Amino acid sequence: MNYAKIRKFDVSNGPGVRTTLFVSGCTNNCEGCFNKDLQNFNYGDKWTKEIEDKFIEYVKNTNVNGVNILGGEPMDQIKDKDLYNLLKRIKDETKKSIWLWSGYLYEDILKNEDRMAMLSFVDVLVDGRFEINKRNISLKYRGSSNQRVIDIPKSIENRGIVEI
Repeated sequence: MNYAKIRKFDVSNGPGVRTTLFVSGCTNNCEGCFNKDLQNFNYGDKWTKEIEDKFIEYVKNTNVNGVNILGGEPMDQIKDKDLYNLLKRIKDETKKSIWLWSGYLYEDILKNEDRMAMLSFVDVLVDGRFEINKRNISLKYRGSSNQRVIDIPKSIENRGIVEI
């Protein structure tokens, strides 16, 4: 996996102070994408054990409430186990919340074993492709009105989508 950027302290994505990872690579190619460069799977730097350890160190900071995973497309990171391993470590070592933004719909993620495995560590999923004709800058945590902010544990428990 390649990544484009890490924000140690991020207050612009998700609630509170969070540590954010922008992964590289996306197959959605949404019109109006604000991270067009990140669609290239080779963009940015190679993810390494050293970078992962540093990221976990950032997350363990007492000022950090949780983690944001954006891109690119996090759910396209299934060619290797790098993102899966990171998500698992975050839960095992910090117990902090994980928010993940994906152009894939929740229902479609459930149909893919590798994507579902990553989703099992996620607390909140912002799903759906960005649609420029539904763009709304007043929405919280999402860019277009078709996107949903989903509570994953409650959705799994209730066997249906529970939006926040």
